[in-house]
Amino acid sequence: MRIGLIGVGRIGASHAEVVRDHPAVGEVVLADADAARAEKVAADLGVRAVENPQDAMRDVDAVVIAAATSAHAELMIAAARAGLPVFCEKPVAPDIAGTVEVRDEVDRAGVPNQIGFMRRFDAGYVVARDALRAGTLGELQRVHMVTADAEPPPAGYIPNSGGIFRDCHVHDFDILRWVTGREVAEVYAIGANRGASYFADAGDVDQSAAVLTLDDGTIATAQGSRYNGGGYDVRMELAGTVSTYAVGLDDHTALVSAEPGVAFPSGTPYREFWSRFLPAYQAEINVFIDVAAGKQDSPCTVADALESFYVAEAATLSRQEHRPVRVEEVRRA
Repeated sequence: MRIGLIGVGRIGASHAEVVRDHPAVGEVVLADADAARAEKVAADLGVRAVENPQDAMRDVDAVVIAAATSAHAELMIAAARAGLPVFCEKPVAPDIAGTVEVRDEVDRAGVPNQIGFMRRFDAGYVVARDALRAGTLGELQRVHMVTADAEPPPAGYIPNSGGIFRDCHVHDFDILRWVTGREVAEVYAIGANRGASYFADAGDVDQSAAVLTLDDGTIATAQGSRYNGGGYDVRMELAGTVSTYAVGLDDHTALVSAEPGVAFPSGTPYREFWSRFLPAYQAEINVFIDVAAGKQDSPCTVADALESFYVAEAATLSRQEHRPVRVEEVRRA
């Protein structure tokens, strides 16, 4: 297979290495808005660079998009119209209208597509999902999720990020749907500003919480922070009538036990997402190669991403208007 890859920042460069090493791939073509950066990464990996992103879609069998968020929708539509299977990092687009447009384009083209919600490939989430479906937890009673950054993003990132629910908690919303197999019916979300003023200046918050009611009445909660001094903390707890499973509870968890004589966790906490989820990032790209080759169905389509985006949109509206919001309020055909 010949794979074009657009965007060679840290995630893109890592994806390029995984693609290059896949036994089914014979050629990798890199492109980036910064042509010099593409040349350097290509030289480091021993692959070929081309001058612009459009060239990376010529004479290839599939496309991986890890470019700037603002370019995702345009590039996905171009790949679909070229008849190419396409992988794209989230978000598909900065808003619902743009995401719906991309969904419709890929549906019309009939091309395989996969969106980069990497938590679906993390071992802990896979085990929890399988245990829930096998009945090991019994009947699910409640879910709690945490996503907290050790350090905040730079000020320049926030105004175009979409806000904490679209940018950060959309991963929680996606994994909640995937693990439980249920849809979110209603959201009540709040937020606070406890750190730098640039969050509030952009209409965003740096601390967040949400209560989500699933379509079967199960209650889930999500908490987030851009300032978690203890380290990068991503966890999910699923409590059932028989057992409770916790994802992300290991020796690197960003917690300190207050109980006397308890040494857990004993390891060094993660400081950022890359260290925590590197195996998942690698796994999702290997799966996409199989999707592009027609060996399996996509594990996370644009349509899946849209459903999680609806929840993020409802949470954002809820925070702004200080009221519960049903997801149907923000849904578009």
